[in-house]
Amino acid sequence: MAGRLQGKAVLITGSATGIGAAVAKRMAKEGAQLMLGYHNTPNDGLVAEIRASGGVADRVRIDATNEEDCRAGVAATLEEYGRLDVAFNNHGVLPRGGLLHECPTEEFDWTIAANLKGVFLMMKHEVPAMLASGGGSIINTASLVGITADPMTTPYVAAKHGVVGLTKGAALDYAQQGIRVNAIAPGLTETAMARPIMNEAGFSEAIKTRNPMGRISQPDEQVGMVIYLASNESTFTTGQTFLVDGGQAAH
Repeated sequence: MAGRLQGKAVLITGSATGIGAAVAKRMAKEGAQLMLGYHNTPNDGLVAEIRASGGVADRVRIDATNEEDCRAGVAATLEEYGRLDVAFNNHGVLPRGGLLHECPTEEFDWTIAANLKGVFLMMKHEVPAMLASGGGSIINTASLVGITADPMTTPYVAAKHGVVGLTKGAALDYAQQGIRVNAIAPGLTETAMARPIMNEAGFSEAIKTRNPMGRISQPDEQVGMVIYLASNESTFTTGQTFLVDGGQAAH
């Protein structure tokens, strides 16, 4: 039986670990042809694992704050697979916490560049590739704090709110040209990026207390929504941000 993404050419940023790696593995099982973008952490092991299980995958280094890297990542996908059907813009950073007036300007700029400008730059080069092949699906990783907010994380909150806005605006720009643009908004998820703050005294327990399910998300629990948005099951879905947060935003 053909998978839900059979034959679709997919570009994923931030694929080396966490949500990106979990999505890549599932997409491979669903028949996608994957170009896996990484930044600091090489993802050779992930590519090898997917190929060993019969999937199709290659890799490319993408620093999403660098426009030439973004352009080259899309170009590598087109060269390898001839088209771009799905893009999962999953890169980002989680800065150290602190009060707004104590945040160095350089750290604010870095947070915005990695979490928001990088999504813009990827989309800037993904959209023409999708227009050339008749459309596609773009999925951006926002955050629960792109809908709500947490104290001591104002630059990150601002960046993720920006991803939500960018998603809505782009969805309207390309709705009649066959490109759907949506976002997922994960609650706190146990990833390598989140582990340092999760290890801070009392932090994980505080989050569990606030979450109706009483726990933190695992990367695999974020996968299903991405697969839905990437597949032909969501052809009338665009401009939306989907909370995958265990109900935390509901109270």
